[in-house]
Amino acid sequence: MKKYNVVILGATGAVGIEFRKILIERKFPINNIRFLGSSSVGKAIDFGNRKVEVEPVKDDSFKGFDIGLFSAGATISKQIARNAADSGCVVVDNSSAWRMEPDVPLVVPEVNPDDIKWHKGIIANPNCSTIQMVLPLKPIHDAVKIKRVVVSTYQAVSGTGVKAIDELTKQTKDILEGKEPRKSVYPHQIAFNALPFIDVFMPNGYTKEEMKMVDETKKILGDDSIKITATTVRVPVYYCHSESVNIETERRLEPEYAKELLSNTKGISIIDDPAHDHYPLAVDAAGKDDVYVGRIRRDDSIPNGINMWIVSDNIRKGAALNTIQIAELMIEKGII
Repeated sequence: MKKYNVVILGATGAVGIEFRKILIERKFPINNIRFLGSSSVGKAIDFGNRKVEVEPVKDDSFKGFDIGLFSAGATISKQIARNAADSGCVVVDNSSAWRMEPDVPLVVPEVNPDDIKWHKGIIANPNCSTIQMVLPLKPIHDAVKIKRVVVSTYQAVSGTGVKAIDELTKQTKDILEGKEPRKSVYPHQIAFNALPFIDVFMPNGYTKEEMKMVDETKKILGDDSIKITATTVRVPVYYCHSESVNIETERRLEPEYAKELLSNTKGISIIDDPAHDHYPLAVDAAGKDDVYVGRIRRDDSIPNGINMWIVSDNIRKGAALNTIQIAELMIEKGII
């Protein structure tokens, strides 16, 4: 098997750590690997049977490399992704920088794999909350055509990064010890609380995270006619986003048929036995590859409506795994 030269940008962040784990777990065909970062420059990191030193980003950092796995934020990606692509390194970017650019494919391999064929050096990884929603939406849309989606999310603090994980831990400890919780990452206490916003507010009253879900879903499914509205909420959970999704379709979709469609979709696991308290839970989905779907039931308030509960690990499938699956897909399709 051919092996590839891979560079990870943001190698020591939460997603970068997961990149490294998954590359080894999935036996990705690696020849040379390079770790790029800022705060950990010079640090030697174990990677399989070798040690790799974290390097700073330079103009020639991507020369001679085939694949770049980026997770260093939109600002940095905007600055260097084009340069990396011009060096012959295909960038799979996990930030929001390139997702809605018309010439950049936005890909979930189980949903729109053929879109990678028209990449021009950069492929975007969708928002974590979008990824786990479009997986079950795709087979339903293909079967009965979706007219409208109403989604409310309950998102883990790991989506904000390592500092937010630490803040939740420290605030919880402070409160249990009778101390005033200290805030730095979020403007309000996150421990024992729910924050009804993620990212910044837009002029239309929605947050940027909510509009990501709207715009990215339409792009991935290739259908601007779908009406989508979202409310995104940050909750005191370390890993895994949960979503309540209400779907209105053109034709009636019975819950049993929906379960059949989703059961036959790669990357989805059904957990739906409320009588025995079996439904997707964040604590069970953490560290897993699949998107878990349950509480599948009719919406009796409209003629053609269905509800479901969707849970997935936001750092794994919602970021690192999906990015690496895109790289694997490029190899599989022979376009790299």
